[in-house]
Amino acid sequence: MSSLLYRWGRWSARRPWIAIGLWLVLAVAVTTAGATVGHPLDDSMSSPGSDSQAANDLLASTDSGAGGLTSYVVATPREPGTTFFDSPAAVTELGRLEQSLVGLRDLQGASDPAGVLTQDRQAAVDAQMVSPDGRVALIRLQYPPIEHTDVQALTALDTALEQAREGSSLRIEAGGDLYFTFASPPTSVYEALGVVVALVILLVAFGSLVAAGLPLVIGLFGLLVGTSSLSLAAYVVDIPVWATVMASMVGLGAGIDYALFLVTRHREHLAIGLTVPESVGRAVATAGQSVIFAGGTVVIAILGLTFAGLPFIAAGGIGMAIVVLVMVAAAITLLPALLGLAGQHINARHRWLGRRTHDSATKRWARWGAHVTRHPLPYLLGGAALLLALAAPATALRLGMPDEGSLPEARTERQAYDLIADGFGPGAISPMVIAIDTAGDGGAEARVTQALSDDPGIVSTQTLPEPSASDIAVVLAQASSTPQSATTRDTLERLRSDVLPTALGDSPATAHVGGYTAVMTDMSQRVQDRLPIFISAVVLLSFLLLVVVFRSIAVPVKAALLNLLSVSAAYGVLVMVFQWGWAKDLIGLESTVPIISFIPMFMFAILFGLSMDYEVFLLSRIREEWRRTGDTDHAIAHGIGFTARTISAGAAIMVAVFMGFASGSDPSIKMLGLGLATAVLLDATVVRLVLVPATMTLLGRLNWWLPAWLDRLLPSFDVDVHDPVAKKFLPEPVENLDPVATKG
Repeated sequence: MSSLLYRWGRWSARRPWIAIGLWLVLAVAVTTAGATVGHPLDDSMSSPGSDSQAANDLLASTDSGAGGLTSYVVATPREPGTTFFDSPAAVTELGRLEQSLVGLRDLQGASDPAGVLTQDRQAAVDAQMVSPDGRVALIRLQYPPIEHTDVQALTALDTALEQAREGSSLRIEAGGDLYFTFASPPTSVYEALGVVVALVILLVAFGSLVAAGLPLVIGLFGLLVGTSSLSLAAYVVDIPVWATVMASMVGLGAGIDYALFLVTRHREHLAIGLTVPESVGRAVATAGQSVIFAGGTVVIAILGLTFAGLPFIAAGGIGMAIVVLVMVAAAITLLPALLGLAGQHINARHRWLGRRTHDSATKRWARWGAHVTRHPLPYLLGGAALLLALAAPATALRLGMPDEGSLPEARTERQAYDLIADGFGPGAISPMVIAIDTAGDGGAEARVTQALSDDPGIVSTQTLPEPSASDIAVVLAQASSTPQSATTRDTLERLRSDVLPTALGDSPATAHVGGYTAVMTDMSQRVQDRLPIFISAVVLLSFLLLVVVFRSIAVPVKAALLNLLSVSAAYGVLVMVFQWGWAKDLIGLESTVPIISFIPMFMFAILFGLSMDYEVFLLSRIREEWRRTGDTDHAIAHGIGFTARTISAGAAIMVAVFMGFASGSDPSIKMLGLGLATAVLLDATVVRLVLVPATMTLLGRLNWWLPAWLDRLLPSFDVDVHDPVAKKFLPEPVENLDPVATKG
């Protein structure tokens, strides 16, 4: 493979405009096709085989509308002390608000608290349209299932509410499923500064505008092509809408990293006098090959999401994998052409960027690596103790889904949540939806309703009008606690395991519990059940790839264990901040929340892949030098010396970008951003600079041991070709040193 990459690199450097032209044609074609004929991305979040999915399927078979998305508009008089009971003017305003909602895009129906109030005050209270104190009115809106509506429905609702607020004596807020599904949190200024921070870090690392700019060009260009291609891939797989954001986070970081390593190797070659085409060819043959294998580990880790048991998560993983593959392709095909076009200008330095040289930085990091190899056991014990201490809180990990009460107070969803919780009780925000298939048992609905009313965790029930399918009944049950609380989950479990089976007894009727709380609880349980299988699959596949690449048993085992440790430490930090509230004010978190059900799975896939990126880059240089000299300690110092600055720069960029997301207003984005930033920081420092050299020093030649029978079975990859840069800093190579022959 390296010879093919070498020839491509030389050819691209000599004829850069051909390769650049081909990429420009591809970019125009993909972005145009994606914008014009691309398939709409999917918004569904199904959980096949779960009780909530059975409820949704049952409701979807009727015309009750209860199986679709719901939203709500909340109104309260601005004048303190005024109620809908004693103010005809407030009721009239409420009626005008209801009329402004008639005919909205995709709206199937809406409750009429104003109309009911004029007829019977108590009926409005009993139907939970008006709070018992008369201060809060609740208009429930019914929309089609998620696959039959889109973000335009939310836009239409927001526009109508904005117009209704003008000159109104009512305070009007809104929230619900429609907002949860389609609302985009406001962009944080820190997210927008991510690219600027990346440029600053690259300038400090390279001291050259050209060298710093090329990785950014590759990252942004690859991101454009990769994300544009998702709508085309959606013809084959139902790519979810949120996959674009996730793919952007992962793809941009990975693309910059891959370009970083190629640019760094190219500049090393230029420093010893190679011509530009020769330097590019050798850079692609060495670092480019590492990029391919590193990208392969990321793709394998992300595709492990197919073991999640949730189709929308698996499809999101496929979307992210596509973007990462585009980044790999751009790094090894487009970047060589740009390097050839840049020529010697890539080393053009500017006085305000300082005078530090690559040689001095390499030697400083190499001295650090040599220091760790002289004291491996203390560093191993100290680094492992730190990560284990951070990982310990992960044993208290509680999966769930934050409700709208965890959003910033400025958001209309949060204000609507607070008004409903104060007026109707904390469980009114998201009632459980019990779908009953009576199967001809006329008394089933009454028995279920009575059993629900008798349960201590349910404060009220409401029977919806009977749908046209006469065997289907729908009952709404309001819990006494908030949707995200452990008490509500206990109530849900009790309804399913005891209350409903007891109420139905030997009846042929069946009952299923749906609604937001049930759906999110079932997703959390599915993730919790599948997480061990998912982790095992990702670790095993990555282990097999590293065995093939590095022809070693110990190195892949060490890599897997250390990566598991750093990811566990990131989980522990999430528990400390989001569940326990430690330092939550530093990231603007207003209240503690459970860990969002799918965050640990996404974090593991992304972080395991990115960690393997750094592992492949570092170990490629270490093994390359070990084959050249046969000296393990020297090879470790060499590998750290030549990769530490680049790994640190890449990690710093990712940490800055991820922390930008952690500064956003949405708790789920905060959670993902902080978790990713923490793990990347730990991996690039504690793992890569301390634990890896310490463990490899202690293992010695066992690092490269591979049974002879397995060596014969594995395909051969020339991952570590000869690097001429070694001649400048290191002793002459040991001739004909074959790691297979020296195993032992």
